[in-house]
Amino acid sequence: MYSYFKIVFKTAVFCLISAFTYAQDLSFADPLGNHMVVQQNKPFKVWGNAQPGAIVRITADWASSPVEVVADPYGRFMGILPVPKAKRGDFSPHWLRLDSNETTVQLEDVLIGDVWICSGQSNMQFGMDEVVNAEKEIKKANHPNLRLFYAGLNFSNVPIDNVNGEWKSCDSTSVRKFSAVAYYFGSKLHEDLNIPVGVVFTGIGASAAQAYVPRRVLAADPLLDKEYLQPYLQSDRSKEKIDGGFSFEKVTRPYLLYNAIVHPFKNLSVSGFCWYQGESNRHERESYTLLTQAMIKSWRAAFAQGELPFYLVQVAPFFYDLEDPKLADYAFFREAQEAVTALANTEMVVTMDVGEAKDLHPKNKKPIGLRLARTALNRHYGRLEVDYQGPQFRDVKFEKGKALVSFEPESVKSGLQTNDGMPPRFFQVAGADQVFYPAKAVIKGNRILLSSKEVKRPVAVRYAFTNYPVTNLENKEGIPAVPFRTDNWQEPD
Repeated sequence: MYSYFKIVFKTAVFCLISAFTYAQDLSFADPLGNHMVVQQNKPFKVWGNAQPGAIVRITADWASSPVEVVADPYGRFMGILPVPKAKRGDFSPHWLRLDSNETTVQLEDVLIGDVWICSGQSNMQFGMDEVVNAEKEIKKANHPNLRLFYAGLNFSNVPIDNVNGEWKSCDSTSVRKFSAVAYYFGSKLHEDLNIPVGVVFTGIGASAAQAYVPRRVLAADPLLDKEYLQPYLQSDRSKEKIDGGFSFEKVTRPYLLYNAIVHPFKNLSVSGFCWYQGESNRHERESYTLLTQAMIKSWRAAFAQGELPFYLVQVAPFFYDLEDPKLADYAFFREAQEAVTALANTEMVVTMDVGEAKDLHPKNKKPIGLRLARTALNRHYGRLEVDYQGPQFRDVKFEKGKALVSFEPESVKSGLQTNDGMPPRFFQVAGADQVFYPAKAVIKGNRILLSSKEVKRPVAVRYAFTNYPVTNLENKEGIPAVPFRTDNWQEPD
């Protein structure tokens, strides 16, 4: 009899504890908040927490009727509302409300426009307070209908739903520490499209790409499993308790950042992604290309909105404390980055002209954000009159000891020029001995004529294919030429 009452008592206590464990105050999910931008012209998922089994009524002032859903046994709910297409010049504030068990929670000052997620490591995190002419730029950053969300850093062994951060209107206070690249990108879209734009920054300096990829995705690919996942799982670090504290080592561990600062946004309707990362993976080649493509696919699958656009930034010139203008290991890594764009609906932005050879964090971030925006305007928004490509190599002809380089016509339709009026720099030619020498470069219409006294019979050309060339060649739209090589010779050890 005693055993029976003991079992009943324990069961009652367990049920009571469970009820308290799953009891939830009515609330929106963390990415949903006052001052947010709701993605236009897409079904909008509204999710959050409520009492388990409770009916939740979701109402928006733009929707013709409310939606009712039931919270699951853990208190989680999700409903879907239609969202109209944004109208140019319409910045009307809206509200979004939850009602359940005589409790009401309401979001105010919600705008309808476009939302973009920006992520990566330190050059994406790089704040407006550090850019060229920072105080002047910050003072001008008064855009009440551009909304910013700065996700707080966190790590997790398993995917989680909560994330720190809040939506803010863009002004000189909220923009000061915000990602400069993301700000310039969002402000350009806001200006040209004349609709509300929301920009989410979720990333951290020094982070490696594998940190943003789900564990199951790494495990499913033999190369990614071998190169990234197993070395971590077989180390003592994988057995440590994971907390939110930063360390330069922890931001390189596989899948922890995906779980904590990407996964919480997966229900958010968005237009696409911008990505500036690579310095922490610079010694990798094919594995990085595959890793980044796997990351893009996994994000697209998690957000479940089709092949969302993904625009990446190629790493800028940097010497890594080795002053040897012939070294090219970083160039081979840039090549691996460019190879990522073989994946559909991806594009790459070049930074070779705005880098600083001895500064890993160049301060001139405005052109990068604007180039990302030009890419989006052309590729995503169909503004075909907006040029976004720099000169891209097409072919080379060797004749009489010289090389004539041609570019893709679409990338040089405005013509070729240099940004300083000097001859193009950082062209090299090599003969059959595979030894490269600097080449004299002359612009001939939309082509480049190369010659070198050291190479009588050139068979290969490279452009900006060393570690830290700050370039001057561009088209007349001011977009820099993309680094390239015409050979397929193996990278030296």
